[in-house]
Amino acid sequence: MVSFQPSEDQQLIRDTVASFAQEQIRPAAHEADETGAIPSALIQQGWGLGLVQSVIPEAHGGAGEPISAISGALVAEELAWGDLAIALHLLAPRLLLYPIILAGTPEQQQRILPAFGANQFRAATAAVMEPRFGFDLAQLSTTAQRSDGSFTLSGAKCFVPIGGSAEQVLVYARTSDGVASGFLVDKGAAGIVRIEREQNMGIKALETTEMDFDKCTVPAANQLACDFPALMNRSRVGLAALAVGVARAAFEYARDYAKDRKAFGVAIAQKQAIAFMLAEMAIEIDATRLLAWEAAWKIDRGEDATREAVLAKHYAASMVMKVTDNAVQVLGGHGYIREHPVELWARNGRGIATFEGLVMI
Repeated sequence: MVSFQPSEDQQLIRDTVASFAQEQIRPAAHEADETGAIPSALIQQGWGLGLVQSVIPEAHGGAGEPISAISGALVAEELAWGDLAIALHLLAPRLLLYPIILAGTPEQQQRILPAFGANQFRAATAAVMEPRFGFDLAQLSTTAQRSDGSFTLSGAKCFVPIGGSAEQVLVYARTSDGVASGFLVDKGAAGIVRIEREQNMGIKALETTEMDFDKCTVPAANQLACDFPALMNRSRVGLAALAVGVARAAFEYARDYAKDRKAFGVAIAQKQAIAFMLAEMAIEIDATRLLAWEAAWKIDRGEDATREAVLAKHYAASMVMKVTDNAVQVLGGHGYIREHPVELWARNGRGIATFEGLVMI
Protein backbone atom coordinates (compact mmCIF):
# COMPACT_ATOMS: atom_id res chain seq x y z
CA MET A 1 0.00 0.00 0.00
CA VAL A 2 1.43 3.37 -1.00
CA SER A 3 1.74 5.99 1.74
CA PHE A 4 1.31 9.72 1.23
CA GLN A 5 3.22 10.46 4.43
CA PRO A 6 6.97 11.06 3.97
CA SER A 7 9.25 9.11 6.27
CA GLU A 8 10.80 10.83 9.27
CA ASP A 9 14.09 11.29 7.38
CA GLN A 10 12.30 12.60 4.30
CA GLN A 11 10.30 15.08 6.36
CA LEU A 12 13.50 16.31 8.00
CA ILE A 13 15.10 16.87 4.60
CA ARG A 14 11.96 18.58 3.35
CA ASP A 15 11.80 20.92 6.34
CA THR A 16 15.51 21.75 6.07
CA VAL A 17 15.26 22.61 2.38
CA ALA A 18 12.04 24.57 2.92
CA SER A 19 13.76 26.72 5.55
CA PHE A 20 16.73 27.30 3.26
CA ALA A 21 14.42 28.26 0.40
CA GLN A 22 12.50 30.71 2.55
CA GLU A 23 15.44 32.29 4.35
CA GLN A 24 18.13 32.27 1.65
CA ILE A 25 16.80 31.57 -1.84
CA ARG A 26 13.60 33.64 -1.95
CA PRO A 27 15.28 36.90 -0.79
CA ALA A 28 17.98 36.51 -3.47
CA ALA A 29 15.73 35.53 -6.38
CA HIS A 30 14.75 38.97 -7.69
CA GLU A 31 18.29 40.36 -7.86
CA ALA A 32 19.60 37.12 -9.33
CA ASP A 33 17.01 37.38 -12.11
CA GLU A 34 17.91 41.04 -12.71
CA THR A 35 21.67 40.46 -12.87
CA GLY A 36 21.66 37.00 -14.42
CA ALA A 37 23.96 35.70 -11.71
CA ILE A 38 23.54 33.73 -8.49
CA PRO A 39 25.69 34.76 -5.50
CA SER A 40 28.53 32.29 -5.01
CA ALA A 41 27.93 32.34 -1.26
CA LEU A 42 24.36 31.14 -1.80
CA ILE A 43 25.54 28.34 -4.07
CA GLN A 44 28.04 27.24 -1.43
CA GLN A 45 25.35 27.33 1.27
CA GLY A 46 23.16 25.11 -0.88
CA TRP A 47 26.03 22.70 -1.44
CA GLY A 48 26.50 22.51 2.31
CA LEU A 49 23.04 20.95 2.67
CA GLY A 50 24.42 17.78 1.08
CA LEU A 51 21.58 17.48 -1.42
CA VAL A 52 23.95 16.33 -4.17
CA GLN A 53 26.87 14.56 -2.54
CA SER A 54 25.05 12.68 0.23
CA VAL A 55 24.27 9.78 -2.11
CA ILE A 56 27.92 9.12 -2.94
CA PRO A 57 28.93 5.69 -1.57
CA GLU A 58 30.98 5.78 1.62
CA ALA A 59 33.87 4.11 -0.21
CA HIS A 60 34.15 7.22 -2.38
CA GLY A 61 33.82 9.82 0.37
CA GLY A 62 30.06 10.25 0.66
CA ALA A 63 27.37 9.37 3.16
CA GLY A 64 26.07 6.42 1.15
CA GLU A 65 22.43 7.42 1.30
CA PRO A 66 20.19 5.64 -1.24
CA ILE A 67 19.00 7.58 -4.27
CA SER A 68 15.26 8.10 -3.79
CA ALA A 69 13.00 9.65 -6.41
CA ILE A 70 10.43 10.48 -3.72
CA SER A 71 13.02 12.35 -1.67
CA GLY A 72 14.24 14.04 -4.84
CA ALA A 73 10.73 15.23 -5.67
CA LEU A 74 10.28 16.67 -2.18
CA VAL A 75 13.59 18.54 -2.42
CA ALA A 76 12.92 19.82 -5.95
CA GLU A 77 9.52 21.25 -4.99
CA GLU A 78 10.88 23.15 -1.99
CA LEU A 79 13.88 24.54 -3.87
CA ALA A 80 11.71 25.70 -6.77
CA TRP A 81 9.33 27.35 -4.31
CA GLY A 82 12.31 29.53 -3.49
CA ASP A 83 13.37 30.08 -7.11
CA LEU A 84 13.48 27.80 -10.15
CA ALA A 85 16.74 29.12 -11.59
CA ILE A 86 18.62 28.78 -8.31
CA ALA A 87 17.12 25.32 -7.79
CA LEU A 88 18.35 24.15 -11.19
CA HIS A 89 21.83 25.51 -10.54
CA LEU A 90 22.12 23.76 -7.17
CA LEU A 91 20.85 20.46 -8.59
CA ALA A 92 22.84 20.53 -11.86
CA PRO A 93 25.73 18.33 -10.59
CA ARG A 94 23.20 15.54 -10.05
CA LEU A 95 22.86 15.32 -13.83
CA LEU A 96 26.32 13.79 -13.94
CA LEU A 97 26.63 12.32 -10.47
CA TYR A 98 23.45 10.22 -10.35
CA PRO A 99 24.01 8.37 -13.66
CA ILE A 100 27.56 7.54 -12.55
CA ILE A 101 26.27 6.10 -9.27
CA LEU A 102 23.40 4.23 -10.92
CA ALA A 103 25.18 2.90 -14.02
CA GLY A 104 28.89 3.72 -13.89
CA THR A 105 31.62 1.10 -13.87
CA PRO A 106 33.71 0.69 -10.70
CA GLU A 107 36.57 2.45 -12.48
CA GLN A 108 34.36 5.40 -13.45
CA GLN A 109 32.99 5.70 -9.94
CA GLN A 110 36.47 5.64 -8.43
CA ARG A 111 37.68 8.26 -10.92
CA ILE A 112 34.71 10.65 -10.77
CA LEU A 113 32.91 10.45 -7.42
CA PRO A 114 35.58 11.43 -4.84
CA ALA A 115 35.85 14.95 -6.30
CA PHE A 116 32.20 15.56 -5.40
CA GLY A 117 32.74 14.67 -1.76
CA ALA A 118 34.67 17.87 -1.10
CA ASN A 119 33.21 20.82 0.77
CA GLN A 120 33.29 23.15 -2.24
CA PHE A 121 30.57 23.24 -4.89
CA ARG A 122 31.71 21.28 -7.94
CA ALA A 123 30.14 22.36 -11.20
CA ALA A 124 29.07 19.48 -13.43
CA THR A 125 26.15 18.93 -15.76
CA ALA A 126 24.69 16.96 -18.65
CA ALA A 127 23.88 17.86 -22.25
CA VAL A 128 20.67 16.29 -23.51
CA MET A 129 18.56 18.67 -25.61
CA GLU A 130 19.36 19.62 -29.19
CA PRO A 131 18.56 22.86 -31.07
CA ARG A 132 16.35 21.50 -33.81
CA PHE A 133 12.67 21.45 -34.64
CA GLY A 134 10.86 18.30 -33.53
CA PHE A 135 13.55 17.27 -31.05
CA ASP A 136 12.89 13.73 -29.84
CA LEU A 137 14.71 12.08 -26.96
CA ALA A 138 14.47 8.78 -28.82
CA GLN A 139 16.19 10.19 -31.91
CA LEU A 140 19.32 12.07 -30.84
CA SER A 141 21.21 13.77 -33.67
CA THR A 142 24.49 14.04 -31.78
CA THR A 143 26.56 11.03 -32.78
CA ALA A 144 29.40 9.05 -31.22
CA GLN A 145 31.58 7.09 -33.63
CA ARG A 146 33.93 4.48 -32.16
CA SER A 147 37.47 4.12 -33.45
CA ASP A 148 40.62 2.64 -31.89
CA GLY A 149 39.65 2.75 -28.24
CA SER A 150 37.90 6.09 -28.34
CA PHE A 151 34.69 7.80 -29.42
CA THR A 152 34.34 10.87 -31.61
CA LEU A 153 31.39 13.12 -30.75
CA SER A 154 29.78 15.45 -33.27
CA GLY A 155 26.62 17.49 -32.87
CA ALA A 156 25.00 20.41 -31.08
CA LYS A 157 23.34 20.71 -27.67
CA CYS A 158 21.25 23.43 -26.07
CA PHE A 159 19.80 24.33 -22.65
CA VAL A 160 22.86 22.89 -20.92
CA PRO A 161 22.69 24.15 -17.30
CA ILE A 162 25.93 25.75 -16.03
CA GLY A 163 27.60 24.48 -19.19
CA GLY A 164 30.15 27.28 -19.23
CA SER A 165 31.51 26.60 -15.76
CA ALA A 166 31.12 22.81 -15.55
CA GLU A 167 34.30 20.83 -14.95
CA GLN A 168 32.70 17.84 -16.69
CA VAL A 169 29.70 17.37 -18.95
CA LEU A 170 27.85 14.11 -19.52
CA VAL A 171 26.99 14.35 -23.22
CA TYR A 172 24.27 12.05 -24.52
CA ALA A 173 24.81 10.85 -28.07
CA ARG A 174 23.67 8.11 -30.42
CA THR A 175 26.16 5.34 -31.16
CA SER A 176 26.38 3.41 -34.43
CA ASP A 177 23.85 0.85 -33.18
CA GLY A 178 21.30 3.63 -32.58
CA VAL A 179 21.43 3.40 -28.78
CA ALA A 180 21.81 6.53 -26.64
CA SER A 181 24.81 6.55 -24.32
CA GLY A 182 26.42 9.11 -22.08
CA PHE A 183 29.99 10.30 -22.63
CA LEU A 184 32.07 12.11 -20.04
CA VAL A 185 33.68 15.17 -21.57
CA ASP A 186 36.15 17.24 -19.56
CA LYS A 187 36.17 21.02 -19.56
CA GLY A 188 38.32 22.42 -22.35
CA ALA A 189 38.42 19.16 -24.32
CA ALA A 190 39.53 19.47 -27.93
CA GLY A 191 36.51 19.39 -30.20
CA ILE A 192 34.25 21.56 -28.04
CA VAL A 193 34.10 24.31 -30.63
CA ARG A 194 31.50 26.58 -29.06
CA ILE A 195 30.00 27.28 -25.65
CA GLU A 196 27.64 30.25 -25.68
CA ARG A 197 25.26 31.44 -23.01
CA GLU A 198 21.64 31.58 -24.10
CA GLN A 199 19.38 34.57 -23.55
CA ASN A 200 16.10 33.16 -22.28
CA MET A 201 12.70 34.58 -21.38
CA GLY A 202 12.81 33.03 -17.92
CA ILE A 203 15.21 31.35 -15.47
CA LYS A 204 17.56 34.19 -16.36
CA ALA A 205 19.69 33.67 -13.25
CA LEU A 206 20.68 30.22 -14.51
CA GLU A 207 23.45 30.02 -17.06
CA THR A 208 22.16 27.75 -19.83
CA THR A 209 24.41 27.26 -22.82
CA GLU A 210 24.56 25.98 -26.35
CA MET A 211 27.46 23.60 -26.96
CA ASP A 212 28.81 22.46 -30.32
CA PHE A 213 30.99 19.37 -30.71
CA ASP A 214 33.09 18.79 -33.81
CA LYS A 215 35.08 15.57 -33.76
CA CYS A 216 35.46 15.73 -29.99
CA THR A 217 37.46 12.63 -29.04
CA VAL A 218 36.91 10.96 -25.67
CA PRO A 219 38.38 7.68 -24.38
CA ALA A 220 36.18 4.61 -24.59
CA ALA A 221 36.49 4.40 -20.80
CA ASN A 222 34.38 7.59 -20.66
CA GLN A 223 31.33 5.91 -22.16
CA LEU A 224 28.47 5.45 -19.70
CA ALA A 225 26.31 2.55 -20.84
CA CYS A 226 23.24 3.79 -18.97
CA ASP A 227 19.53 3.11 -19.20
CA PHE A 228 18.77 6.40 -20.95
CA PRO A 229 14.95 6.09 -20.91
CA ALA A 230 14.97 5.34 -17.16
CA LEU A 231 17.18 8.36 -16.48
CA MET A 232 14.85 10.58 -18.49
CA ASN A 233 11.92 9.33 -16.39
CA ARG A 234 13.76 10.57 -13.33
CA SER A 235 14.22 13.90 -15.08
CA ARG A 236 10.55 14.15 -16.01
CA VAL A 237 9.46 13.58 -12.43
CA GLY A 238 11.99 16.13 -11.25
CA LEU A 239 10.65 18.71 -13.70
CA ALA A 240 7.10 18.01 -12.55
CA ALA A 241 8.13 18.54 -8.92
CA LEU A 242 9.87 21.79 -9.84
CA ALA A 243 6.68 22.94 -11.57
CA VAL A 244 4.71 22.21 -8.41
CA GLY A 245 7.12 24.36 -6.42
CA VAL A 246 6.84 27.32 -8.79
CA ALA A 247 3.05 27.02 -8.99
CA ARG A 248 2.70 26.71 -5.22
CA ALA A 249 4.75 29.87 -4.73
CA ALA A 250 2.53 31.78 -7.16
CA PHE A 251 -0.68 30.41 -5.64
CA GLU A 252 0.27 31.25 -2.06
CA TYR A 253 1.28 34.79 -3.02
CA ALA A 254 -1.93 35.37 -4.99
CA ARG A 255 -4.05 33.88 -2.19
CA ASP A 256 -2.49 36.13 0.45
CA TYR A 257 -2.77 39.17 -1.83
CA ALA A 258 -6.45 38.44 -2.44
CA LYS A 259 -7.10 38.24 1.30
CA ASP A 260 -5.47 41.63 1.89
CA ARG A 261 -6.61 43.52 -1.22
CA LYS A 262 -9.99 45.19 -0.73
CA ALA A 263 -12.45 46.33 -3.38
CA PHE A 264 -15.78 47.92 -2.54
CA GLY A 265 -15.12 47.37 1.14
CA VAL A 266 -14.40 43.62 1.07
CA ALA A 267 -11.37 41.45 0.35
CA ILE A 268 -11.30 40.35 -3.29
CA ALA A 269 -10.80 36.77 -2.06
CA GLN A 270 -14.48 36.88 -1.11
CA LYS A 271 -15.48 37.61 -4.68
CA GLN A 272 -16.75 34.44 -6.31
CA ALA A 273 -14.68 34.80 -9.47
CA ILE A 274 -11.45 35.15 -7.49
CA ALA A 275 -12.37 32.44 -4.98
CA PHE A 276 -13.12 29.93 -7.74
CA MET A 277 -9.88 30.79 -9.51
CA LEU A 278 -7.85 30.22 -6.35
CA ALA A 279 -9.64 26.94 -5.65
CA GLU A 280 -8.87 25.66 -9.15
CA MET A 281 -5.23 26.64 -8.73
CA ALA A 282 -5.00 24.63 -5.50
CA ILE A 283 -6.62 21.60 -7.14
CA GLU A 284 -4.23 21.69 -10.10
CA ILE A 285 -1.18 21.90 -7.84
CA ASP A 286 -2.25 18.97 -5.66
CA ALA A 287 -3.16 16.85 -8.68
CA THR A 288 0.25 17.42 -10.25
CA ARG A 289 2.06 16.62 -7.02
CA LEU A 290 0.22 13.30 -6.75
CA LEU A 291 1.08 12.43 -10.36
CA ALA A 292 4.75 13.14 -9.65
CA TRP A 293 4.70 11.14 -6.43
CA GLU A 294 3.13 8.14 -8.15
CA ALA A 295 5.85 8.13 -10.80
CA ALA A 296 8.56 8.59 -8.16
CA TRP A 297 7.09 5.75 -6.10
CA LYS A 298 7.28 3.37 -9.07
CA ILE A 299 10.86 4.44 -9.80
CA ASP A 300 11.88 3.72 -6.21
CA ARG A 301 10.26 0.27 -6.49
CA GLY A 302 12.36 -0.47 -9.58
CA GLU A 303 9.33 -0.54 -11.88
CA ASP A 304 8.94 0.98 -15.32
CA ALA A 305 7.50 4.44 -14.67
CA THR A 306 7.51 5.74 -18.25
CA ARG A 307 3.75 6.22 -18.47
CA GLU A 308 3.47 7.89 -15.08
CA ALA A 309 6.53 10.10 -15.61
CA VAL A 310 5.32 11.30 -19.01
CA LEU A 311 1.86 12.05 -17.61
CA ALA A 312 3.34 13.97 -14.67
CA LYS A 313 5.66 16.04 -16.86
CA HIS A 314 2.99 16.78 -19.46
CA TYR A 315 0.37 17.77 -16.90
CA ALA A 316 2.86 19.84 -14.91
CA ALA A 317 3.93 21.83 -17.95
CA SER A 318 0.42 23.10 -18.63
CA MET A 319 -0.47 23.37 -14.94
CA VAL A 320 2.36 25.71 -14.01
CA MET A 321 1.59 28.05 -16.91
CA LYS A 322 -2.09 28.13 -15.98
CA VAL A 323 -1.50 28.69 -12.26
CA THR A 324 1.15 31.40 -12.69
CA ASP A 325 -0.96 33.17 -15.31
CA ASN A 326 -3.94 33.12 -12.94
CA ALA A 327 -1.73 34.51 -10.20
CA VAL A 328 -0.95 37.46 -12.46
CA GLN A 329 -4.68 37.85 -13.09
CA VAL A 330 -5.50 37.89 -9.38
CA LEU A 331 -3.03 40.72 -8.82
CA GLY A 332 -4.35 42.65 -11.80
CA GLY A 333 -2.02 45.45 -12.85
CA HIS A 334 0.27 44.69 -9.91
CA GLY A 335 0.88 41.26 -11.38
CA TYR A 336 2.57 42.81 -14.40
CA ILE A 337 5.14 44.91 -12.57
CA ARG A 338 8.43 43.57 -11.31
CA GLU A 339 7.93 44.70 -7.73
CA HIS A 340 5.73 41.63 -7.31
CA PRO A 341 7.31 38.20 -8.00
CA VAL A 342 4.40 36.64 -9.88
CA GLU A 343 5.68 37.90 -13.24
CA LEU A 344 8.99 36.16 -12.53
CA TRP A 345 7.22 32.92 -11.69
CA ALA A 346 5.14 33.21 -14.87
CA ARG A 347 8.27 33.60 -16.99
CA ASN A 348 10.13 30.82 -15.22
CA GLY A 349 7.21 28.41 -15.32
CA ARG A 350 6.95 28.48 -19.09
CA GLY A 351 10.35 26.81 -19.32
CA ILE A 352 9.04 23.55 -17.85
CA ALA A 353 7.24 22.76 -21.12
CA THR A 354 10.44 23.30 -23.10
CA PHE A 355 13.00 21.41 -21.07
CA GLU A 356 13.98 17.76 -21.03
CA GLY A 357 16.83 16.30 -19.03
CA LEU A 358 17.45 19.48 -17.02
CA VAL A 359 17.23 17.93 -13.57
CA MET A 360 17.79 14.51 -11.98
CA ILE A 361 16.12 12.97 -8.91
